[in-house]
Amino acid sequence: MATFGTLSDRLTETFRNLRKKGQLTPADVDGTVREIRRALLDADVALPVVKEFTAAVRERALGDEVNRALNPAQQVVQIVNDELIGILGGQQRRLQFAKNPPTVIMLAGLQGSGKTTFAGKLAKMLEKDGHTPLLVACDLQRPNAVNQLQVVAERAGAAIYAPEPGNGVGNPVKVARDGVEYAKQKQYDTVIIDTAGRLGVDAELMKQAADIRTATQPDEVLFVIDAMIGQDAVNTAKAFQDGVDFTGVVLSKLDGDARGGAALSVASVTGRPIIFASTGEGLDDVEPFHPDRMASRILDLGDILTLIEQAQQAFDEAEAMKVAEKLATETFTLEDFLEQMQQMKKMGSMKKMLGMLPGMGSMKQQLEDFDEREIDRTEAIIRSMTVAERRNPKILNGSRRLRIARGSGMTVTDVNQLVQRFEQAAKMMKTVARGGVPNIPGMGPIGGKPGASSKRGKQQKAKGSRSGNPAKRAAENAGITAAAPATGSGFGLGGQKAPSEADLAELQKLLGRG
Repeated sequence: MATFGTLSDRLTETFRNLRKKGQLTPADVDGTVREIRRALLDADVALPVVKEFTAAVRERALGDEVNRALNPAQQVVQIVNDELIGILGGQQRRLQFAKNPPTVIMLAGLQGSGKTTFAGKLAKMLEKDGHTPLLVACDLQRPNAVNQLQVVAERAGAAIYAPEPGNGVGNPVKVARDGVEYAKQKQYDTVIIDTAGRLGVDAELMKQAADIRTATQPDEVLFVIDAMIGQDAVNTAKAFQDGVDFTGVVLSKLDGDARGGAALSVASVTGRPIIFASTGEGLDDVEPFHPDRMASRILDLGDILTLIEQAQQAFDEAEAMKVAEKLATETFTLEDFLEQMQQMKKMGSMKKMLGMLPGMGSMKQQLEDFDEREIDRTEAIIRSMTVAERRNPKILNGSRRLRIARGSGMTVTDVNQLVQRFEQAAKMMKTVARGGVPNIPGMGPIGGKPGASSKRGKQQKAKGSRSGNPAKRAAENAGITAAAPATGSGFGLGGQKAPSEADLAELQKLLGRG
């Protein structure tokens, strides 16, 4: 997530320097803790949280667990990881549903924090889980707030209760109370109340929110806070906690480029768990908040579990079995290739998915240069083919390729490269289907400078096979790769191998980069 980019860079650089030392002295520990303190303060983390965090890290880093460790630097990283998880809330906390429906969820927060958009995101998420949510429009103060919630509800495919036009007209406490009764009558099992916000904390805002809470007795009160507002987040959270109180926190705009200290402060300062994180403008850009996974992202150790969960949601199991059977019988076609790309698109942004891999923090520029539109261009080429051509690319002669290029708005070279990449991908997939481990030959960094790319290419060529036969060269390079020592994850935690620039480049090519 971009919000923690600077903090992640600072911490990983600190640990990189630490790893160079075979044995840690108290001076080394103090120096590391000092750098961590600076990084957290620069990220706008609240001062009390910084003091508590660094004191805990220092105490543990000077203890026996580090002195006796085979790899002291790795142990310090593990300690920082543990303490980060602690200030982010420790354990994941899920929504608490009422024993007798409807479950009432009240949203609170300042104007512009993202309450209304999150209401739609939450409704869509609950519908996916089999619930029947009802959105209740209680923000009757902000201009066009009711209309905005109606639009969001329509996009999310959710029902809405909005008896008042808003724009200063209507009693929000009455609407909230009537909305809960309406949900009981119509048998909606969840009520999401969107309340009014203000540009700043004031007595009127707090009284209205408190009155709505008293009238509806919600099972959850979620405080929605903009992750980019820095130190003010802590003061705002305290004010809402004193005036209304809340049961959980929602961090919005975690895809922004601000310092993100609010996320590291609010759970620790208020004692209330972060339940959801909003990561983009789309209604699907929200995820349950896992303190351990967020800590791993900050330390550039990856978030493989979230990546796997997104894949499980996007990929159809029956379809996957069908593809596996096709691979086993060597009938994998460009039609299947197209279907697989469409499945991957359902998972969301490729940049976000790649960003969840361990060690990707050091490859930000390559990720930034990753062009997701190449998948669309690849689709255009395949859709310009006839059914016979998709099923048997061997019949693609010069005239057919010219026709396909014109039909897709691409060049013949683009078509040729796609066919070559498909054949390579099909071979790799067949290797996997048979239980083997495919070799991914390095093709240079994504969007890298020509000089650097060619230099790396010469180094790789000198070390790898020089065979003119692509299949033989891939096999020989696979042997070299297998013989090379494997590297660990970012700092030896988790045992996950960080992807190389060559891996990223090849993935880009397999997905359709011309």
